[in-house]
Amino acid sequence: MQPHPQAFDLVLAYPQWQGSARYENLLRGARAVEQVCARFGPVASVQLSDDDSDAYGVKRWGAIFDQFCSAQEIMGTHRPKRVLTAGGDCAVDIAVIDYLNGLYPSLNVIWIDTHLDTNTPETSPSGSFHGMPVSAIMGQAPGPIRSRLRSPVSPTQFRYFGIRIGDEGEWQFQRAHDLKTLDPDMRVEGPVHIHFDLDVLDPAEFPYLAYGVPGGLPVEDAISLVHRIARESDVVGFTVTEFAPANDQDAQEGSKVIERLCDAVVGR
Repeated sequence: MQPHPQAFDLVLAYPQWQGSARYENLLRGARAVEQVCARFGPVASVQLSDDDSDAYGVKRWGAIFDQFCSAQEIMGTHRPKRVLTAGGDCAVDIAVIDYLNGLYPSLNVIWIDTHLDTNTPETSPSGSFHGMPVSAIMGQAPGPIRSRLRSPVSPTQFRYFGIRIGDEGEWQFQRAHDLKTLDPDMRVEGPVHIHFDLDVLDPAEFPYLAYGVPGGLPVEDAISLVHRIARESDVVGFTVTEFAPANDQDAQEGSKVIERLCDAVVGR
């Protein structure tokens, strides 16, 4: 893999694993994603916390909150206009989306994922924070994260793609807020943040997942989708999450797909 012209003015390396219940390989995956993303812009890293305390109905809340505050501080210091986030579990772009929504009030958020991610501490059966980021960005974050978010996302700014799985509480949130899916023929315009959870991919093609579900999106279709969104709109944020390779060889193989996704974002 060769360096690319820097399309993003910040790559936020956010190796958070504490939000997931299947976290064993996430840190390896996050480091591999960072290596790919570093070819697309200058890197600033969220420092991992060793506070494993639970609070506010969230497991390992202490670390999650520390890391969220670190991400906010980085955003405030660098003031980027385009952010590439290298995760980590599925909750790594809450601070990024809040920041970008403040910078671009007409921001559209495209959430490409198998899971709804709309749990709250009251509805989550696991207390795992990576199931809560969509409700969080819409103003229902747990504990003191809520008071630190300044620009909640409106449901009208938000579109899902690929969702198939959710708890009853998540489906209730989706229905209550009328969260819509992206029509394949719908043109996406304006500033856009794309959240890409790799578990949306078919594990028969991309098996490097903690939560792989058979029958997911083919890799080529995913790359085509991202490329189309980038062609029609102005992608100011792109996040890759939930890469869980079991070993270094898997990390190298999966990274090839991740680089192609990043290439698609920048129009290559």
